[in-house]
Amino acid sequence: MLGVFGQSTEHVPALKAILDNSRSPYAQLLAVSSLTKLLTEYSLSTSVLADMKKYFLQYLDSHCDTLEHFVCSSLVTLLCRTAKLGWFDSEVHRSIVEDAKRFLERGSPGHYLVGLRILHTMVQVSLTALKDLAARMADDKLKGEGLNLALACLSFDFVGTCLDESSEELCTIQLFLDFYSSSPPPLSSTALECMVRMASVRRSLFTSEGERFKFLNRLVTATRSMLDPSARGRLAQHENFHGLCRLLGRLKTNYQLSELVSVDNYNDWIQSVAQLTIYALQQWEWAGSSSYYLLGLWSRLVSSMPYLKGDSPSLLEGNVPAITQAYVMSRLESVQRCAANPTLDDMLDSEDALTEQLDALPYLMRYQYDRSAQYLTTLMDPALDFFKQASASQQPLPGPQLSLLEGQLTWLVYITGAVIKGRLATSNNADSQETLDGDLAARVFALLRVADEGLHAGRYGQTSRHRLDVALLFFLQCFRKVYIGEQVMHSSKVYTRLSERLGLEDHAAVLSAMLSKIATNLRVYGNSENLVHLSLVLFQELAAGYMSGKLLVKLDAVSSLLSAHTADHYAFLDAPANGRNRTTYYATLARLLFMEDTPARFRAFVTPLHQVLLQLAGAVASAPSVAALRQAVPLGRVAGLFRDLRGIASATATRRTYGFMFEWLYPQHMPTMLKCLEAWADTPSLTTPLLKFIAEFCFNKSQRLTFDSCSPNGILLFREVSKVVVVYANNILATAPPPAAATGPAGAGGVVTGNSAAYDNRYKGIWVCLLALARAMSGNYVNFGVFELYGDPALKDSLDAALRMVLSVPLGDLLAFRKLAKAYFALMEVLAAGHAAVLAAQPTLTFVFIMSSLEMGLKSLDVSISSSCASAVDNLASFYWRHVAAPAAGHPEASVGLTGGPGELRGGGAPPPGAQQMAQHVAQHPTIFPEMLRTLFEIVLFEECSNQWSLSRPMLALVLINSGGYAEMKAGLIASQPPERQAHLAACLNKLMVDVAPSLDPKNKDRFTQNLTVLRHEYRSKS
Repeated sequence: MLGVFGQSTEHVPALKAILDNSRSPYAQLLAVSSLTKLLTEYSLSTSVLADMKKYFLQYLDSHCDTLEHFVCSSLVTLLCRTAKLGWFDSEVHRSIVEDAKRFLERGSPGHYLVGLRILHTMVQVSLTALKDLAARMADDKLKGEGLNLALACLSFDFVGTCLDESSEELCTIQLFLDFYSSSPPPLSSTALECMVRMASVRRSLFTSEGERFKFLNRLVTATRSMLDPSARGRLAQHENFHGLCRLLGRLKTNYQLSELVSVDNYNDWIQSVAQLTIYALQQWEWAGSSSYYLLGLWSRLVSSMPYLKGDSPSLLEGNVPAITQAYVMSRLESVQRCAANPTLDDMLDSEDALTEQLDALPYLMRYQYDRSAQYLTTLMDPALDFFKQASASQQPLPGPQLSLLEGQLTWLVYITGAVIKGRLATSNNADSQETLDGDLAARVFALLRVADEGLHAGRYGQTSRHRLDVALLFFLQCFRKVYIGEQVMHSSKVYTRLSERLGLEDHAAVLSAMLSKIATNLRVYGNSENLVHLSLVLFQELAAGYMSGKLLVKLDAVSSLLSAHTADHYAFLDAPANGRNRTTYYATLARLLFMEDTPARFRAFVTPLHQVLLQLAGAVASAPSVAALRQAVPLGRVAGLFRDLRGIASATATRRTYGFMFEWLYPQHMPTMLKCLEAWADTPSLTTPLLKFIAEFCFNKSQRLTFDSCSPNGILLFREVSKVVVVYANNILATAPPPAAATGPAGAGGVVTGNSAAYDNRYKGIWVCLLALARAMSGNYVNFGVFELYGDPALKDSLDAALRMVLSVPLGDLLAFRKLAKAYFALMEVLAAGHAAVLAAQPTLTFVFIMSSLEMGLKSLDVSISSSCASAVDNLASFYWRHVAAPAAGHPEASVGLTGGPGELRGGGAPPPGAQQMAQHVAQHPTIFPEMLRTLFEIVLFEECSNQWSLSRPMLALVLINSGGYAEMKAGLIASQPPERQAHLAACLNKLMVDVAPSLDPKNKDRFTQNLTVLRHEYRSKS
């Protein structure tokens, strides 16, 4: 019931009375929240906003000492929002900073707190002001607000900052250092965060290089004081430790090594940082992600060594090997720690953290690669020998002992893969580095040989073994990226080492070993979706490479895989979690199959799937009802079939290979698919793969759908797509719609939070249908005039079904779900380009819905969506201009028709279908086109838009349509800007139509676009 206060501006006096008379914090919060809602949703006059600001300032001044924290924060937010909304309308609102300073000058803690909160919310104060406040901040709450304000200021990108204040930043560093030294967390960590922001200050903000070096020197001195043994106690608090690591990592990001080695006491500083790094690596369970920043610092220092000039020593020669050894040893020891204490979070389970560490490691390991490689081999050889002995041992080793060994090998394999991935191609000693890479890789390939033999073949269910296989796939990916490909010579030193140690002489031998591991994983890890996915990604990328793909086709293992690829041989195909993996699997197999595209090979490959389709057709024919069919045929088998078909269809990249698949499926199996859709229309787990297969099957990518001029296949294919869309629409619309998503006032883009359950059960199928229809209609393989000419309802029925599905989705949900929005606007673009009359002939409510959605789409931050909307608006506005507005005005660009006697060609013929209906729609809703034009002007002139050209194309047609109200719209745009910019904007807008004729001729549109580009540049350059 209390929500009524936020529904009308009539309640403002009552809310003011609550604030004046109530001392209950909850009543005060209700009043403030309701006022905030009214201020946000309703347009208030300038005088009302000024009165509200004055009242809020007086209220805070008189009650700041007694207000609860949450009430005070909400009231400050309301005050600042009032000032921001009225910023361009009155000077009163632009004095908010002075108002805040008056609170600071009052002296009481309550007034200080309010003043800082106002500044924090507005983020409109320089760091210099903080120095005046620092001496008076004795209260931790005030310190917190002051530091939050400083952090907000430093986080803002002040492009136009005055350079005169750069020399003052040296004292500011000391200010934050004092805060760090005298305050507990979180105040100390916030001070460190401020110093991180200061370390990121760009070079252009300093008056000279000398000033910049003094700034760096002060930063390094500050961090050295934090690393001093007497101050190490504060680093025992993790927030401080993490903040310092971030600050150290930021230093090398913004400064060169040559600058760092020149600072005062560099030797002491670099030694202290090295000690801190080793400590963080050894105490990994406590340090957490902090070590990532330290490793990043050292990797950037090492990368800068080739560019270091001068006599100043970097001292990296002794510190970097110590850090790499500490890293490797700490990772190996972590396996034992995690085994002894299961409550610890194993770093091997955190993919993101692991990737961050391994990205920085290669630079450190390759700095003195001979030492690092020798150290790794001394660790790998004993572990590998023990692993081989366990494989051949007659007596099984204890499980914990094997798990420990597998864990340590997992880390060594990860490290080896990361080091090989980071090979320095431009190194002067590339041959020696390749030799070392070969030594390390040979040990991992040796591990690969024995990993699936003997005792180890029975450990696939163990977590440690699963991690080891994931690490092996990571290594194979890294090796593939560096040493398998078109740029790698067979004479590489890596293959020399592999040949000497393992007999792997060339790419083909290595690929055979990789493929063997992939096949093993697919057979034994059916229930591990992650490992199956990683294996298939490796397989897919090997097949995608031109050279590696050609080599794979020649392998016997691939031939056997193409001939035995079903679930009888690879158990992962039967696991429900591997649905998406099935598509990847068959797409990769089909890609290899089509490298030698012979009909006999294709028929042999699809024979198992053909048998499944025949069995399904038999079940459909014999089932007396839908329920009987659903009971007779397993759902997973049918869904898996369509995922497999989609994978094969996605690999048909040429006209010839697509022809193989089309002749196989059409017309024999298409009725079976339609029956399956009818039977399981309410089951998204089946309809989604079926619809996605249809969307892929009708997609004319790479011009693969090119039929002979005498072939009706394009029309026949579209008819099948139409049947699928109609059947799905009829079934999905027959079910009850989902509850409407909660909607609020439309903001920029009009996006609201949607209903995820509705998306899974309804919207997902709808957007796939819209995508399939858009692809079929834009594929250029159908002459759509044939349908109307011969009375075929396929086109009309599919469009009606698509529009019915669109209208069943609330506009908020349509815009909230990105895939749904992209499919819908792509279809609207296609329809507006070739079937504008169909959209124009829709009922008025439908037409208005479409136009409203296009206007909202223009505001989307997704460039593809806004570009599609602009194209659709361009075509619809051009249709209206040529067939409605221009003829009504007697304009010569009116549509041309044949009237009068034979051979007489002149304007004034019967308008095309839809023109009259569009005229009626616009007459009933005359603001449709003006609002779109205003929206486009606001986006192009006042916002950042990377697709300016696309957005400008419909604007000329809209200007011509709204010629009568164009001057008024221009005046509104000018009035919306601050007074000091209005004259400049007016002058720019007056140049827009120079040399532009009232015509939609392509050259004329290009001239308009050029004028608009110049207008935008001139206005924004002086704003």
